[in-house]
Amino acid sequence: MGAVRTEPLRLYWWKGVPNFGDALSALVVGHVSGRDVRHAGPKACEMLAIGSLIQVMRRNYGDPAPDGRRPVIWGAGLLHPVGSTGFLDNVEVALLRGPLTAELLGLRTRTFGDPGLLVADLLGALPDRSDRIALVPHHSMLEDPALVALVACEPALELIDVGGDALEVCRRIVACRHVISASLHGLIVADACGVPSTWLRPGDQGHLKFYDYAASVGRPTGVPIELDEIPALLRGLKDADAPGWSEGIDRARSDLLNHFPASLRAMTDTVRTGVRA
Repeated sequence: MGAVRTEPLRLYWWKGVPNFGDALSALVVGHVSGRDVRHAGPKACEMLAIGSLIQVMRRNYGDPAPDGRRPVIWGAGLLHPVGSTGFLDNVEVALLRGPLTAELLGLRTRTFGDPGLLVADLLGALPDRSDRIALVPHHSMLEDPALVALVACEPALELIDVGGDALEVCRRIVACRHVISASLHGLIVADACGVPSTWLRPGDQGHLKFYDYAASVGRPTGVPIELDEIPALLRGLKDADAPGWSEGIDRARSDLLNHFPASLRAMTDTVRTGVRA
């Protein structure tokens, strides 16, 4: 048996506007590592996981950390292209979210995954599927009069606020028979739990992270639908099977688990299953 690490793992995640996708980062990392997790700033963290956070590493690790620490990137991605990549010498890349991030960083790899795809492991028995349609807007859209009016006149829609408790948001998403989401992790949670979904334009937010994730699992993307297209979508919506890219989802889940650093697990030499890390 290896030594057991009891100190919390120092994880960086974005703590701005409450967002269940960001909150999932600590929950997933805690589950996989077997350790308690606490938030740490970018200059003090050991790891970053869920989120388009690599720009933060570029800003903070242009020079090596004075203590020699090299934060681990596990499943994070880019929000937009970066001008230089010298910071990569001062961090450890275990796994990237998707191939667009890899290409923009000039890294060659065939393994990718967003840690949100492991959420089903946190939920246990999934809730029964209802006839409701989940509408998961980006947090910036919640007070949009057009969205408010749409929800008022379409009784099939269940509006889900991404600022709620992370696991409760996930349970509400997977209890619906279809998900319409402007939140990337609304789509990822749906994929992880086998719920069909449709991409909704996320206000004025960039699209790179959506295409990055989609390419990582082989999900077709096209262009997102607009709010005013939702009524027509609802009228034509038929019962659908689980997402047709489940093979890509399974591959990403496997890559995530296989590329989590052994040095950050609770047991430094032996994984909890007894298999060498």
